[in-house]
Amino acid sequence: MATVEFRTSDDTLESVEVLPGLTVMEAAVQHDIAGIEGVCGGAGICGTCHVVVDAPWMARLPAANSTEISILETLPNRQANSRLSCQIKMSDALHGMVLRAVPADQ
Repeated sequence: MATVEFRTSDDTLESVEVLPGLTVMEAAVQHDIAGIEGVCGGAGICGTCHVVVDAPWMARLPAANSTEISILETLPNRQANSRLSCQIKMSDALHGMVLRAVPADQ
């Protein structure tokens, strides 16, 4: 099992164990991580699972597809290292990854 660290809007760091193959969004919703709603259930069409990936981890992620990029472009708080957590499948290579949850209303 791999671990993801979520930094919430109040700067709390929450560690969550994630089975490889699950998405980071699924794990966040299962563990009630503040700021990650996953309204569309992982279809990558709502932006309510927006996270900012700590820079060292960006190179380990596959590139965002065109649908994800389109959704990210609609978010007012998008950053260069923003991703939709529903599009990040957990793997052992991502063990220890740090993400900042970005609530949809921010």
